[in-house]
Amino acid sequence: MRIFRDHRGLPDDARGASVAIGNFDGVHLGHQHVLDLARRNGVPLAVVTFEPHPREIFAPEGAPFRLMSPAAKASRLEKLGVDLLFELPFSEIMPLTAEAFADDVLSNGLGVSHVVVGDDFRFGKGRVGDVAVLREIGARAGYDVTVAALLGGALPVSSTAIRAALADGQPQEAARMLGHWHRIEGPVLHGEKRGRELGYPTANMGMDGLHLPKLGVYAVLVDVLDGPHAGAYHGVASLGVRPMFGENTPNLETFLFDFEGDLYGAHMSVGLVDFLRPEARFDGLDALIAQMDADSARARTVLDALDG
Repeated sequence: MRIFRDHRGLPDDARGASVAIGNFDGVHLGHQHVLDLARRNGVPLAVVTFEPHPREIFAPEGAPFRLMSPAAKASRLEKLGVDLLFELPFSEIMPLTAEAFADDVLSNGLGVSHVVVGDDFRFGKGRVGDVAVLREIGARAGYDVTVAALLGGALPVSSTAIRAALADGQPQEAARMLGHWHRIEGPVLHGEKRGRELGYPTANMGMDGLHLPKLGVYAVLVDVLDGPHAGAYHGVASLGVRPMFGENTPNLETFLFDFEGDLYGAHMSVGLVDFLRPEARFDGLDALIAQMDADSARARTVLDALDG
């Protein structure tokens, strides 16, 4: 997959694509439906999305909400067969009128052959453009427009509903809407190395900018994406602020079962499979270690059942 961050000056083989437009946060089943509608024989499949996410511009003081980092989103889209990702700077797109976006970006810039959007799609300065406007402009410019209906019926699939499920400690409900386990991706960071002293060395990852699922302990599926230990593992992870040690910055600490090695600097993807218990404070290290033993045993049972 090739990634472009400008709609201007594209090579000829990056023009003429069938494009799906949206934020694609989480790349859930609704997004995958939009991608399927955009697939056309003989032309590239492309996604048009925006960075930073418009919500970060319009509500900068809000709590972190993103289900995926831009890199994780790009990785998921590539796995789904997207050929071209147009990750356009929202600061440049925001001032454009609906007509300017459709003409200058979609037609003149990308030279699109087909556009797919959700039925709630709005575009242009002041969000004045809707699917009817896009269809009218597309007919004039020579590209057709397909509108994807919202999936899920009475329980629609949406990034908002997925965030709610994760906040409630229901990763399996989130996975039902995502079509995959909710994953936290990023580099392994240096921590305080307390886990090593307790017999549970962990790979630490930051949560900056990401929506926080319910704090607590999870059974997880782990992919080490690069380095000498690249591969798939089972594990148990603690998402929280480490109340035993008086810290308050959320992070994800993952213990990989049956693993030995140094993961610092490697990129990992941690899939949340089952919520085991809330974060808690313990009366001493012995009680903490006993609970970690119990958490690991329970996580192994949950994950072994997946393999069965």
